[in-house]
Amino acid sequence: MSRLMVSVSGVRGEVGSTLTPQVIEKYTLAFGSFLNGGSVVLGRDSRVSGPFVSQIVKGCLLATGCKVIDIGIVPTPTVQMAIEHHHAEGGIAITASHNPVQWNGLKFMDGNGRFLSPEKAARVYAMGDAGEWHLQDWQNLGSEEADTEANQRHIDAILNLDYVDADLIRSKKFKVVCDTVNGAGGLIIPRLLEALGCSVTVINGDAHGRFAHTPEPLPENITELCEAVKQEGADAGFAVDPDVDRCAIVDNTGAPLGEEYTLALAVKLVLSKKMGRVVVNMSTSRASEDIARYYNCTFSRSKVGEINVAEKMLEMEAIIGGEGNGGVILPELHLGRDAPLAVALTLQQMAESGKTLRELFLELPQYHMVKAKVSIEGMDPDAVLQRMADKYKEANINLLDGVKIDFENSWVHLRKSNTEPIVRVMTEAPEMEEARALADRFMQEIQSAG
Repeated sequence: MSRLMVSVSGVRGEVGSTLTPQVIEKYTLAFGSFLNGGSVVLGRDSRVSGPFVSQIVKGCLLATGCKVIDIGIVPTPTVQMAIEHHHAEGGIAITASHNPVQWNGLKFMDGNGRFLSPEKAARVYAMGDAGEWHLQDWQNLGSEEADTEANQRHIDAILNLDYVDADLIRSKKFKVVCDTVNGAGGLIIPRLLEALGCSVTVINGDAHGRFAHTPEPLPENITELCEAVKQEGADAGFAVDPDVDRCAIVDNTGAPLGEEYTLALAVKLVLSKKMGRVVVNMSTSRASEDIARYYNCTFSRSKVGEINVAEKMLEMEAIIGGEGNGGVILPELHLGRDAPLAVALTLQQMAESGKTLRELFLELPQYHMVKAKVSIEGMDPDAVLQRMADKYKEANINLLDGVKIDFENSWVHLRKSNTEPIVRVMTEAPEMEEARALADRFMQEIQSAG
């Protein structure tokens, strides 16, 4: 049996196993009570289990006196924007993000349109675990209303960004293939592309929630998209995860760029137009850092997790940021990862430059990343990381989120898992062989550290 995952990113589990009606109920009742019965925007991805989870969530929110604004099947970033639009006290996205079809979950959001802060999330989870919630009597139950325009408002907001010249993009008549994995993206990505004048081929575009392949948009999972780009002679291909906050790009030769380069392309476009600060997480590629340095812009890193990046961006007044998993954050739109935004910014760069995606990619700093994990069964993860930190204390080391060690042309980031007895090992170097060797070296050192 898988474990229930409870973190700053929300609650996730396998339906009928770890994500039970009781689990959904206790955390939703706690969230509704935490908001003291305010307005809550509710959206979901297209998972088959979505309707059943949605009914439980609605009932619990109504029981705590909340007004539920149901926006239907939408991307997670659309929920975030709808919270701001409705001036709601909070929101819930019913999704397990990139996890397989048997999973579902709840992403809890604050009235500012961002995920709950770690402190607020911990409070809601503690309330749920303790059964600490307040139910209303029959006279003070909540109410429900529907909003069917959230996806269109999201598209309109992107088209109205200063960074996006919709007329210029339309004039290029780009040929684009998109793979929305039968997730929520099928209801927004094709419409956005058509609004930008693209000739669109959609694969896996039915939002019925039976994912056509492993839903995380990694190169090994989007081979169908790569082939379709080649067969169609397309200018670009875009793959998104089920809740549409991550975007992966396939270039005009049918080659996947890797999710890290979704953010790098966006950073380059924004900084070419405006000087400002950039924030990414600790595990994001140096490519974005090199681009910021080229434009003489301040660059900062945060802990891993969207809310941590967003809060750091707010603190730094950053103009662009995100996470290297294909999550682009542009505060002028909203402070959350947004795949439709990433699509538009990529097309904008293609339109402005007159270059192919392959040419644009080759102009970016080139790095290769390895993501691995090593078992530490029977070992204390904090002690293991401390021993690694002590061993490399004379190096360029950062302990903000696990242990990150920067070398001249490479780095390694070590983080414990909160759900498994493993340490995640992420490395990056200019050559794949070097990145793999670095990962192997630290995996061996971790095992011997026990």
